[in-house]
Amino acid sequence: MLALRADAHAALAAWAAPDERQQSLQLRYLEHLAQEPGGAWRDGPTCHLTAGVMLLDHDERRVLLTLHPKVGLWLQLGGHLEPEDASLRDAALREATEESGIPGIVVSQQPIELHAHELGSGFTRCTEHLDVRYAAWAPAGAEEQISEESDDLAWWPVDALPEASDPDLPHLVAAARAATRPAP
Repeated sequence: MLALRADAHAALAAWAAPDERQQSLQLRYLEHLAQEPGGAWRDGPTCHLTAGVMLLDHDERRVLLTLHPKVGLWLQLGGHLEPEDASLRDAALREATEESGIPGIVVSQQPIELHAHELGSGFTRCTEHLDVRYAAWAPAGAEEQISEESDDLAWWPVDALPEASDPDLPHLVAAARAATRPAP
């Protein structure tokens, strides 16, 4: 667990924030990790890191979204960091694979966005997530399989996202499409 916390700190410190808002969040995340020894874990403070993933299809024409059961909105994939995750990037890959049921996903080397959001009453212990978001690409011909973590799972055209979604989703899709796809 200490290795993942150290990786999270190193990854966030090395990340080139694209603007002042993201740089402000970067500093907040780094401060959080410095002040909260358990700040990466759901069992730590009620505010903690999470890993988010905007999963594009192979041709980058669609994104896979989950209908989140506690929020009731279509969102990107993602969730809590786990002790077996070696890095933030590994956590993002694990979450994308678990929630989509798709093997062979490729995740961006660097985060594409940071997003801090308070949680509603549908969450039991967590009050705020400090999400570190990555772009990811599904292999050609990938077929999703809904997990128990979703009410629904569906591919959406990048230019026709569902109405019942996070208002920041179009920005996240654009950031994912602008990211560099690593070699598989």
